[in-house]
Amino acid sequence: MTDLKSLIDKNKIPNHIAIIMDGNGRWAQKRGSFRLVGHQNAITSVRDATESCAELGAKYLTLYAFSTENWSRPKEEVTGLMELLVATIQGEIPTLKKNNVQLQVIGDIESLPEHCQQSLAKGIEETSCNTGLVLTLALSYSGRWDITRATQKIAQAVTEGKLLASQINESTVKEFLSTASIPDPELMIRTSGEFRLSNFLLWELAYAELYVTETLWPDFKKEDLYKAVIDYQKRERRFGKTSEQLNEQMI
Repeated sequence: MTDLKSLIDKNKIPNHIAIIMDGNGRWAQKRGSFRLVGHQNAITSVRDATESCAELGAKYLTLYAFSTENWSRPKEEVTGLMELLVATIQGEIPTLKKNNVQLQVIGDIESLPEHCQQSLAKGIEETSCNTGLVLTLALSYSGRWDITRATQKIAQAVTEGKLLASQINESTVKEFLSTASIPDPELMIRTSGEFRLSNFLLWELAYAELYVTETLWPDFKKEDLYKAVIDYQKRERRFGKTSEQLNEQMI
């Protein structure tokens, strides 16, 4: 059996990997279980993804954990997810601290239950001094929500005379997004075989390499992340330029 990790070029590791963790419900339904069972079994995959990113040397990992649209799911599933979120964060803090992982959160956090907000705040505070991998959870998040919120803040800054309309550019928009403190992802992984962004990091994924796997999220292991990175390393990232232009820059 090939050691996939040995095939990875350590000099070409994506700085920021983003993942749409999809397929928990289908994983559970295939086993005749409730959807929440799929979410419970997804925790191991989160650990594997976090550990493998840290081991490879990636600096940032962003996980799409709960979208604004997910609030429309059955109440019992949402309630169960919130309770699972609290228990997971509380249980993982020691491991995050041990592995030097810093926890961050993006999204409409105020819409979460109070005990969830408190658990998140505790996790963020207790890992704030860690200097390794930055693990960002996207909770009650959507790209459109974030861009709308950024637009409102920019408009307010213009109204208050803190910013001129003529000064607004791409960098300005980035500064007002919830992801302002982290670089854009180079690689975005989606599990379960779905080919869509689902309102995730719409601004930030403009030039990310997209990788889709049929694997359902609870079955996603370190080897699956290695496959994604290997695929990423085979691609030519041109950013609108030609291959010839890129080759000339390398000379």
